[in-house]
Amino acid sequence: MTGDGSPPDGLSLPEPFDDLSADFERAEVLLAHGEIAEGVEMLLWGSNYATLITVRGAERCVLAVYKPQRGERPLWDFPDGTLCCRELLAYHISKTLGWNLVPPTVLREGPLGLGSVQLFIAHSPGVTYFGLDDRFTLQLQRFAVFDFIVNNADRKGGHLLLDGRGKLWGIDHGLTFHAASKLRTVIWEFAGQPVEERWLCDVEVLREQLALGEAQLAVLLQRCLMPREVVALSRRVEWLLREKRFPVPGRGPVVPWPPV
Repeated sequence: MTGDGSPPDGLSLPEPFDDLSADFERAEVLLAHGEIAEGVEMLLWGSNYATLITVRGAERCVLAVYKPQRGERPLWDFPDGTLCCRELLAYHISKTLGWNLVPPTVLREGPLGLGSVQLFIAHSPGVTYFGLDDRFTLQLQRFAVFDFIVNNADRKGGHLLLDGRGKLWGIDHGLTFHAASKLRTVIWEFAGQPVEERWLCDVEVLREQLALGEAQLAVLLQRCLMPREVVALSRRVEWLLREKRFPVPGRGPVVPWPPV
């Protein structure tokens, strides 16, 4: 869907269509249990297979992006078949922080098997990070903190979507949570600067949830990640609360390619 609410060329939206981006709980239920309609899909080109699908409930239908596990391209540094799980975890980290940067995401069976299903965000396709001005500084600061926490190795400029309300959404979080430092992002303008106390208070809430072994988030992490990846996540959170500043670029590539 384009920024003015019209569908992309060649795609007709089914009726009724609802925007559930402000109601995460209902969106999760619909994405997890709704019927995936046959024949209403559009291939989104990228290194991994992704499809735009329609998910129908009793009273609503929404567009969602389905990334099946079997469509993930093998990588030398990430375990095979784990990218869809990392998409799910990124959503829950964002949700625990209270920032809601990632669209509602679930893990479920689809036409091609197990995969992540994420609510499609109606956005302005021509707008990327490189077209944003100072009005988006606070939103970008939260993304910079979030990307460090999840160790995002692929924050391209086009992975930030601007919706009709002026809110930025982050997508494509399959390359996250690696045990080794792999932060690659286009958002480096805050490097070394102090992190606002309000963001750190939210990170403290995240730390508390990580410490509760029986909390939903902690259980998900244990199921989806290797033990050393969970430990590395906790260490990044501790570093942020101790240093109270944005990370600075390290050695090696620090910007993804291509940057958009």
